[in-house]
Parts: sequence; structure tokens; C-alpha cells
Amino acid sequence: MDRRHTLTLLRKMIGEDKDFRPGQWEAIEAIAVKKQRVLVVQRTGWGKSLVYFLATKLLRDQGSGPTVLISPLLSLMRNQIEMAGRIGIRAFTINSANRAEWAAIEEALAKDECDLMLISPERLNNEHFLKEVLPQISGRIGLFVVDEAHCISDWGHDFRPDYRRIVRIVQMLPKGIPVLGTTATANDRVVEDVKVQLGPGLTVHRGSLARDSLRLQNIPLVSQSERLAWLAENLPKFKGSGIIYCLTVADTKKVTGWLKQKGFSAEAYHAGNDKNLDRPALEQAFLKNEVKILVATVALGMGFDKPDIAFVIHFQRPGSVVAYYQQVGRAGRAVEKSYGILLSGLEDDQIQNYFIESAFPSLQVSQDILRVLEQSEGLGIYDILAQVNTSKSVAEKALKLLEVDGAVGQTYDKKTLYFRTLNSWRPDNERVNRVQNLRRSELAQMQAYVDHRGCLMEFLMKALDDPHPGPCGRCANCRGQGFPAHVSQTLLLEAENFLKSDQIIIQSRKKCPYGLFPAQKPSIPIEYQNSEGRSLCYYGDAGWGNLVRSGKYQDNHFSDELVKASVHLIRDIWQPDPFPAWVTAIPSTRHPNLVPDFARRLAISLRIPFYPVIRRIKEAPEQKTMQNGTMQARNVINTIQIDQRISQEPVLLVDDIIDSGWTMTMAGYLLKKQGSGQVYPFTLAQATSRNANG
Repeated sequence: MDRRHTLTLLRKMIGEDKDFRPGQWEAIEAIAVKKQRVLVVQRTGWGKSLVYFLATKLLRDQGSGPTVLISPLLSLMRNQIEMAGRIGIRAFTINSANRAEWAAIEEALAKDECDLMLISPERLNNEHFLKEVLPQISGRIGLFVVDEAHCISDWGHDFRPDYRRIVRIVQMLPKGIPVLGTTATANDRVVEDVKVQLGPGLTVHRGSLARDSLRLQNIPLVSQSERLAWLAENLPKFKGSGIIYCLTVADTKKVTGWLKQKGFSAEAYHAGNDKNLDRPALEQAFLKNEVKILVATVALGMGFDKPDIAFVIHFQRPGSVVAYYQQVGRAGRAVEKSYGILLSGLEDDQIQNYFIESAFPSLQVSQDILRVLEQSEGLGIYDILAQVNTSKSVAEKALKLLEVDGAVGQTYDKKTLYFRTLNSWRPDNERVNRVQNLRRSELAQMQAYVDHRGCLMEFLMKALDDPHPGPCGRCANCRGQGFPAHVSQTLLLEAENFLKSDQIIIQSRKKCPYGLFPAQKPSIPIEYQNSEGRSLCYYGDAGWGNLVRSGKYQDNHFSDELVKASVHLIRDIWQPDPFPAWVTAIPSTRHPNLVPDFARRLAISLRIPFYPVIRRIKEAPEQKTMQNGTMQARNVINTIQIDQRISQEPVLLVDDIIDSGWTMTMAGYLLKKQGSGQVYPFTLAQATSRNANG
């Protein structure tokens, strides 16, 4: 086994004119020849997957057992697996989407016809995998690979609880079995933590993180309208395809809508609840340049590999330098010149502080989950949510942390059931505080990057503890020139009007939340469902959002300007058919006249009557304190009633802010039960916090 033979294999995989990049052969040799434990820290696009595929081939040729690769990116590894097949590597993956193939894969493992097994970290907690699959290979693993190894560390920008299970497996590996960890985003603190996690004798192979083709620039633009105008004015100057990163799902849709209106080939990409969004299809369309721009959340993150991305633009500032480097590193892998433009604005810190505060479930949520599990023999996630006031995402996060801590287990019988184990549990408050304080310091460092007047690439390299930082000579600060920071007033006015006229749809809910009406079917009968509705804006956003905020919390009065804008949206843009014949409103016990007063003035402007038929019959917690559908619906259904006989004609149902949609759904349900016609929900704003990141 030598370098020349391995180079031949590499060329079979990626092309006859290719050669090792600096450090690739050394890493392969450390694993396949010296049988060491290795952590490879190299920039995105360097070729870390080549290291473990080539090492697997060499080890298998020596008679070693199969490689086990733990990666959160299985859905994005199709191209790499295809390349590995060119040198005869038989790679399989076991995941929830290929259950029909499990028996054949397990047979291949039993016959030693599997060279590489790819699994997600979550699979390490799957009962079938632990009992049926892992025992077949546990004593004969030839190489153990942890992709995106920074996820092991509390200090990593993308820590994942399931990665803590990996450490236990590494500790059980026989002596002499090589272990490989790979990452592009690890500073010294993360590296030291990973070294502890992956065991003694770990050697670190670290390369320069500088990207020779990348030209960085920071452009602070306070308002979203300025940033939209900047995109419209400057995107035509970029050649090729690119990514625009946003912090929220709502912003991906907003930016995409604007770009499409201006004639750009753009699509939104996120992990939100959108049945029309097919992420694998979007990835393929982007890879084939059928879509030129993906407007994405962090859902388009680690592992996505399109070598010819010409630009990465951030619509808002990420929460850390490490996260920013990982995202901007998507650009310029195989092009001579690429751009990383960081726009930033007024809302950035508010969004990031929300992410920091919600990163860990509260102690109360964890204790409530343990309490309800102790009183049962096993509960599904929706059974838990019916008794614990938290969101589904927070509950899942809490359950995962409790599982890793050994306080909760799970079984699978048609659906996943969680149960309380006999193990005691104590919250690790010190760890939570430590990590949250780190996130705040990372946010401050990112703020410093935005204001930095020296070399931007050097700033990133120093922040990531690159061994050889230095001025790049390519960024806007080094060159003293870049893209303009100002925008044309014409485009700015267009962007402001777009934000004020953007149609935000309120989808009708078709099912009751779990456990609300236990004796009834979960589906809401179609005759009691709301019709599709509209919101004027996103709460707090540029355009009308700030007016809604000041009207609700400062003035206790929504301005005539908001009435006029709502009339324009309803009558000229939305145009519901049949048009509402009357208006009603959902009152609040805290501000009893705020929404009815607005709805009355709206009705006058629409020239239809206002009937205050909905009454609050008792005080209830603010709806925004209810964290899941069951709690939100229960909070509404018990506090409002229809107070008089109502018109059977279509009605416009008005509220100020919609979050989960259950207030509107339950109020509409009661109106329809009392005999109203179609119910069209209308709100001044949609909240965005629960739709923030994904």
C-alpha cells in the first residue's frame, strides 16, 4: 500500500487529472497505515469525504471489517456514494425512509458484503438497530468515522445531543481500530473538547481555512426594504448561481417573492411546514442550474456541495463567526472568483437572542415531561403535548436530552412511545449557562466582524484559530473597494411598497389538536372549517409591522393608516369571493376595545356592517404563553362564546396578531356552528417567532 496506488484510486473517483490536496494523503496514511485516531479540520470543499472513502478501500483490501460512518447529512451524500462506487466500495445506509431495504442490507452485513455503513446519529438510539444490526458489526468494525465532529462538543456551533451517544461507542471500540473525525468549523476550544470525547492519542490534521477565491464584504443596511432594493440592484452583477441566507422561514418566502417579482430565478428553501416544498428536488434543480438562486435558512447547511456557487449573500447576520464561515464557505469551491456579502439589519439581534434563549428547554418543561411520564406506561409525543405546555420542537429537544441522560427511554409499537426509566435525573444548569454565555460572546464577536475595518478573511481565520492567519488581499477592506452600500430611491420605494402589499396567507386548519375533543374524530368537519385568510404583515417587520407593534403596545389604538392598508389588501388584492357581508372581531380581556374598534372602522371603510357577536366569558392566559396546539385551542374554546343570533352570510373575522392560528380556528368553528356563512380570517400581523429557524 503506497501513495501512488491510493492516488490511482482517487483519480478513478474524481478524474484522471486530479491530485491529492495538501494533507489528504497524510490523513489517509494515519488512518489506513498507522491505524491512528485522527481529527481532520479542513475548510469546506477540501475533500474530507475522499479521506474516509479511500481509507475504507485500503483497509478493506487489508481484510479489515466495514467502516461505520456517522453523519447528519445522509440525504446530501448521494454524489459522494456514487463516487465511492467507482472504486468498488459497497455503501449502504439504514434510515427511516428505506425500511423495505433493511433485510437485504442486514443480509449484506452478515455476508461481509458491505464496505461502508452510513447512519445518522439518531439511529444509535433505535431499538432495531441496536439489537439487530449493530451486534453484527460491533466486533469487526474496520474504521469508525464521525462526520461533522464539532457536533459532539458543547462549544461547537451546531451541537447535537445525539452525538453524545457516539462517545460511548468510541469508548467501547477495541484497541487499534482507527477513528476519524472530520469538520470544517472547529476552533481550538472545540478541537480540545473533541480530543477528549474521541479518546486518547487523537492526532489533529489541520489545514489553512483561507479560501483563495472568496471575496468578502460587509454592508450594514438597517431596514429590510434597503436590503431588498440592494439585492435587486446588485444581483445582476453576479455571474452564475448563488445562495441568499435568511434567519427565518418567513424571510426566505419574502425575499423569494421580491426576487421573483423582479424577474430572478429564485426559490425558497427551508425546513418549515410547507407541503409544496420538495427539498431534494430543489437541490437537484439548483445543482443543474435550473434554479439560479436558493433563498435558504440553515436547512441548507453542512454537506451541501455545489462546486460552482458564485456568491453567498446573507440577508441577516448569523449568530457566530463559525456559523458564518461554514455558510459562506459554500461559495467558490471550483470557481476562480466568488463573493461572500454580509448584509445586516435592525432585526438581527432580536432574532439571535430568541435563538439563544430557546436553545435549551426550560427546567420546568423537562420536569413536567418527567412528571407526566411517571404517571403513565408510555406516551406518544402528542399525548405529552396534551399535558405539557410547550411546543412540539421544544418537547422533542427535551426528550432527546433526557434520553441521552438516561432518564427517558423509548419503544416503538406503531408509534414511538416514551417512558420514564428508573434512573435519577438532575438538571445540568451550569452547562446550560455556560453554553448560553458562549453563544452571547459569539454573537458579540460576529457584531465585531460586521464593524471590522481590517482584512475580513484574516478576522475569520483568527476567530477559528487558523495556524497561519494573514491578510487575504481580496476582500473589500483589503482592496478598498466593493459593491456599493447605497441603493436607488426608486428601488427603495418599490421595496417598501412590496413589503406593504405582500400577501401573507392564513391557511385553514383541518384537524383539531390532539386531545381537545377526545370523543370526536380529529378532523374538523369541512362545514366548520375557516376559508383561507390573509394577514397584512409580519409583526414587527419593516412596512406595516412596526405600526402594528406601536399600536398594540404603545398607543392602544391602531391607526387609520392601518385601516386604509387593510381595505386595500382585502378589496383590491385579496378579493375574497363571495365577499364578506359583515365583520366581527375577537375581543381581548386585557385590551377589550383595541381590536373591535379597529374592526368597526374597517367595516365602515368596507361599507359593510360590524356585529360584535363574539364575547370573552372569562379571563385566560395570553395566547402567546400557550406553546402547542392543544393548549392554544383549549385556551380559546373555553373563554369565548357567540353572544347572539348571527347572519348566515360570509363574515370577515378580525384579530390583531395570529400566531398558531388556533384562536381563529376555534372562533370560526363556533361561528359556523351558530350558522354563519363562510368565515374569512383577517389579522393585522402574523407572528414569526415559532416560524423562526429551519
